Amino acid sequence: MKITKAVLLAAGRGTRMRDLTANAPKPMIKVRGKPILLHIVEGLQRAGIKDFLIIIGYHGEMVREYFGDGTCFGLRISYAIQTVQDGTGRVVELAREFVGAEPFILHYGDILVDLQNYERLATLSPETEAIVTVKGNEDVSKGGAVFVNKRMEVTDVREKAKAGEPISRWYNAGIYSFRPTIFDFTAKLQPSPRGEYELTDAIRALAESGKKVQAIELEGEWADVRDPEILARLNSL
Repeated sequence: MKITKAVLLAAGRGTRMRDLTANAPKPMIKVRGKPILLHIVEGLQRAGIKDFLIIIGYHGEMVREYFGDGTCFGLRISYAIQTVQDGTGRVVELAREFVGAEPFILHYGDILVDLQNYERLATLSPETEAIVTVKGNEDVSKGGAVFVNKRMEVTDVREKAKAGEPISRWYNAGIYSFRPTIFDFTAKLQPSPRGEYELTDAIRALAESGKKVQAIELEGEWADVRDPEILARLNSL
């Protein structure tokens, strides 16, 4: 099934960016001359995505002013506001009405990937309920560790693994394709030990329910623009 909708998470400030986000949300920081969020929108558009929901919060007016209703990009863009920063599992709920009965791509607003990857994410096979992107050779203590079987089907996802916990070589790369069934699992979430509603908990429950959750290793460049050092490296290339 071809996906034509995308939900972009762009509500956070990004405190690790320090002064760079004093007056702007992190997804609007420029990498190679244009906002991170524009790189994402253009990549998804090339893969056939036409309808976008951008979830905004901190300095959300900057995102609205830049993208508008999407007309100038040949797209349809709408917005939802995240008023409470209580985790990625809860924020996805804001997309229910936008998604309706259709599959969608969910994309963190501070992740950059090689454009060739988007086409693979924009198609869901009939037997696949969700796609989770992964990268190898990353420090899983800084994000999510994804556990898979021999067919690269997800069996578990763990957020910020601690010493002594099982280790996976696969790092959660922050882009997903979902059918609307994911909302059945986000609706049941309870706060994690960090006090947040974790999307990864919903993905684990989806996989444990017997649905096929496929992991896809991203090709080429990938970057989580998490701090000024990574930003500087990207802009020096």
